[in-house]
Amino acid sequence: MALRPPGYLQAIDPGQDTHSRERMNIRPAVPDDAMGVARVHVRAWQVAYRGLMPDDHLQGLRPEDRARRYDFASLDPARPRTLVAIEADSILGFATISPARDEDAAGQGELCALYVEPDCWGRGIGQALAPVARAELYRLEFRHAVLWVVAGNAPAERFYRADGWTPDGSHRPHRDGNVTVETARYNRALVE
Repeated sequence: MALRPPGYLQAIDPGQDTHSRERMNIRPAVPDDAMGVARVHVRAWQVAYRGLMPDDHLQGLRPEDRARRYDFASLDPARPRTLVAIEADSILGFATISPARDEDAAGQGELCALYVEPDCWGRGIGQALAPVARAELYRLEFRHAVLWVVAGNAPAERFYRADGWTPDGSHRPHRDGNVTVETARYNRALVE
């Protein structure tokens, strides 16, 4: 998919009719998107990580807390960038990219997050976000990328494998508040 100028990207949602496809767009996040992104982030965690993280931890997640962590105003290429999938002024999903944070992946990009509102799962929103995120990493001159998946998250593992990512054998714990989960790293080449 060819990228439009950095301020506006359009994606096709293969699960929708032609009229809906024209309405779903992917664009860079702006500061006013923080709460919408946080709502998707929290809801996606609460559904996707049920059984992988304690229920009380997931129920205690608050969009207000998550939104304070985001910096959608920075233009620094070393900082994370977030792309949002929007339909009818609602954020349906997002993808966050950055330079890889792991020392052994220096010089690579990273897909730090890709989450979709659970009520919209199965509509192709993740399938629309993933190639745009990869294309943006490529535009930033990365030719390989990594991502981390919570161990046991079979739907995410299937999604990323179908998108061309493969496990590279690296594992590490990920801590969120008082909860620690095991994660596995995936990688893939980025192509134009």
